[in-house]
Amino acid sequence: MNVKRIIFIRPGETDWNRQSRQQGWVAAPLDARGVQQAEKLAKVVPSIGVGALYSSDLVRAKQTAEIVANRLGLTPTFDERLRERAVGEWQGLTLDEIRDWYPREHMALQYDPDHFCIPGGESRMDVQKRVKAALADILPNAPCETIAIISHTTAIRMSVCLLVPGKEVNFNPVANTSVTTLARDQGDAWRVVAADDTLHLEGLESTAVTEPEDD
Repeated sequence: MNVKRIIFIRPGETDWNRQSRQQGWVAAPLDARGVQQAEKLAKVVPSIGVGALYSSDLVRAKQTAEIVANRLGLTPTFDERLRERAVGEWQGLTLDEIRDWYPREHMALQYDPDHFCIPGGESRMDVQKRVKAALADILPNAPCETIAIISHTTAIRMSVCLLVPGKEVNFNPVANTSVTTLARDQGDAWRVVAADDTLHLEGLESTAVTEPEDD
């Protein structure tokens, strides 16, 4: 079936989000507020008409997906290609610590944010390559017109840039459990319908991610 709408969702909050630490692939579970965020999200997702749910296999994404899937009566499909950017040696660090401890690397990141590879980790383009492969598998084979993809800030941004040519990478903040919706026009072109939508949280605080390049 031809997918006509994609709902990108960032996982709920973790303790490391609250501390502004780089998470990457760390097995950080949702904190109490993250669970609340996911539960509020789950209440509104059925009204969107989601018929299939895909998710990163990282712990925080899996927990969010399971809460949403339970409400939808769906079984999520987990895909490691939807993971967040691997941050290697920077895992667990704050931006201030990265600037202080890796000044040359941080400067190189600012100079070329798309191609700079974090020591022991990935570049933005590495993330784009794997999410492109994931989308190439998901979109032609999805069993419905509206799908949800639970992924992470860099992966969501790179996915949107792939589908909407000319879109800036840092087009919008991406807060915990925020919803970014893309719709496909009749000519097969994708457009952003909503970005970083957190109305479902009804005032519950949600933190926008802090990435290494977000200076």
